[in-house]
Amino acid sequence: MFYVPDILETGCLSEEESQHCVQVLRAMAGDHIEITDGRGTLYEAEVVNPHRHHCEVKILSESRPEPLHQGHIHIAIAPTKNMDRLEWMIEKCTEIGVDEITPILCHYSERKVVNDDRLQRIMVAAAKQSLKVTYPVIHSLTRVEDFIRQTQADDKCIAHCADGYEANPHKYALQNCLTRGHSVVVLVGPEGDFDEKEIAMALEAGYKPVSLGKARLRTETAGLVAGLTAVIVNS
Repeated sequence: MFYVPDILETGCLSEEESQHCVQVLRAMAGDHIEITDGRGTLYEAEVVNPHRHHCEVKILSESRPEPLHQGHIHIAIAPTKNMDRLEWMIEKCTEIGVDEITPILCHYSERKVVNDDRLQRIMVAAAKQSLKVTYPVIHSLTRVEDFIRQTQADDKCIAHCADGYEANPHKYALQNCLTRGHSVVVLVGPEGDFDEKEIAMALEAGYKPVSLGKARLRTETAGLVAGLTAVIVNS
């Protein structure tokens, strides 16, 4: 499957996709291929001009496969000090069907810069590998205060460790805070957790404090568990 967001306007694969189609897969004129715009539409197309830099195609049909889950799932997570871990989480969240991912800058964040283009490339590769037709939106690094003020959702949750990482009476199990078909946003903090002001701001904005279980999780694992829990509830 090929990814071309503007395929209806261009009628042509991107240079990277053209090279893969023509040089790697050895597509010829008349061959049929599948293309997605990453926004839920799947196109069947015929190769017209198999040029390795700008492979021209003719759209034969289009369809919108049923979504993998109901609702809308948004994970906001502080980038890990080791970027490989955040990249792994984005890859896996893409595979399971998370709709949006926002890196957030927190008081205790050890990493304050991310490479947007690299994260986008990792997401696209994972989406293509898992044959997705709807790709997640990867946002730029955003201050957690701005994210809390600006982001709306039916179910808003914050996974913090201020009261201990284990399940306790002051937190809800994440799955019990989610309603099937609702929009969901889950905040996951950095290795040093959210600070007291960030937690207080989230609670004041209507976020529920949630537990992801009794085990202590790495930041990237917590992000994946939150995403997977939301997908399962909405499936």
